[in-house]
Amino acid sequence: MTKFKAWLNAARLRTLPLSVSGIIVGAALAHLEGYSNVLIFSLAICTTIGFQVTSNFANDYGDGVKGTDNDDRIGPKRALQSGILTAKELKTGIMVSVLVNVVVSICLLLVAFGPDQIFLILFFLLLAIASIWAAIKYTVGNSAYGYRGLGDIFVFLFFGLLAVLGSMYLFTNYLSFQAILPAITIGLLSTAVLNLNNLRDAISDQKAGKNTIVVKIGFEKGKIYHFSLLIIAFLSLLFFTFLNYKSWVNVVHLLVFILIFTHGNKIRKTVHPKDIDPELKKLALSTFLLALMFYLSFNYFL
Repeated sequence: MTKFKAWLNAARLRTLPLSVSGIIVGAALAHLEGYSNVLIFSLAICTTIGFQVTSNFANDYGDGVKGTDNDDRIGPKRALQSGILTAKELKTGIMVSVLVNVVVSICLLLVAFGPDQIFLILFFLLLAIASIWAAIKYTVGNSAYGYRGLGDIFVFLFFGLLAVLGSMYLFTNYLSFQAILPAITIGLLSTAVLNLNNLRDAISDQKAGKNTIVVKIGFEKGKIYHFSLLIIAFLSLLFFTFLNYKSWVNVVHLLVFILIFTHGNKIRKTVHPKDIDPELKKLALSTFLLALMFYLSFNYFL
């Protein structure tokens, strides 16, 4: 494998559609309020992808140096685990991606708020720095929160609430109370994707001392937790749809939950952790499809 392919592998491209789902939903909410801006949307997408790539580099590095990524792990081999990239190279990649993230974030904030809104720019820049910190500290360092079962909370906050509400605010400069409902949906579905990862790696994580929620509550209860995330995500979006219903087309996006609950039923019946891996891509892409259909249901089908 070439170095270029190794970096692509470390970037984990299959995770990127999920990472932009919150931005798409935030833009949909803004458009529903009468606001749209292609440049803001494009920069927000680039910023989010940058955060995700940083997170993926950091996860590869953190789990690699801790020995969590080993032969017991069921998923694909990581760049550091396989020896294709060294720890030093990954650290350099993390630093470069952080620098790019900061530059793109500043560009986004200047376009969204203008140079005169210093307070808003500084506030959102702090949120961007917090996102970068969360991306890195999931697995890196002695106090990595992913090893203490806190990953689910951070994913819900950053992939759900911050991604959706923050991106909406970039367009509108205000938030609506109802916007919290689709933000909860995206946050819970993103958390469910992480939970799938933890279900798949439950045995190897336990051996490596990575105390995810699944390791703490067990594989079977982890499956119940997973289905609960899917149900609450559906109910939150159903309530938002009810509050904003004007035509039958406004419910089209809810059809995506047929795919999501079909996936949930598969997880319910799964006995062996190795059978979880194919479901990661299914749920991630279903969440991305849901975000696209949500946009279309309220903005373009009418």
